[in-house]
Amino acid sequence: MQTITFDNDILFLEHKRLERILGIKIYFCHVHAPWEKPSIENLNKDLRRYIPKSSDISKYSKKFIQKLEAKMNRRFMDVLGSLTPDEAYVKEKQKRTQRSARK
Repeated sequence: MQTITFDNDILFLEHKRLERILGIKIYFCHVHAPWEKPSIENLNKDLRRYIPKSSDISKYSKKFIQKLEAKMNRRFMDVLGSLTPDEAYVKEKQKRTQRSARK
């Protein structure tokens, strides 16, 4: 993973620090440009089956959210070379460990 693209959100005020920690470049989508982040939009569509838009997320149990998160992370994704997010994360972590060991 070399880059990440996020929505323009107040949650990413510390994006420069996150770039340093992860060793990657972070980009932001233009406002109201969902075509710039199709994988996120697709995930949002899938999540809406379980949590309708404008829902009060505090009404959902932590266990429900964790199960939903696990389910989403077990989906195969074309953008990840047909890996699941969990598999892609493990693969990337192994690569970074191997690079660090060589230094």
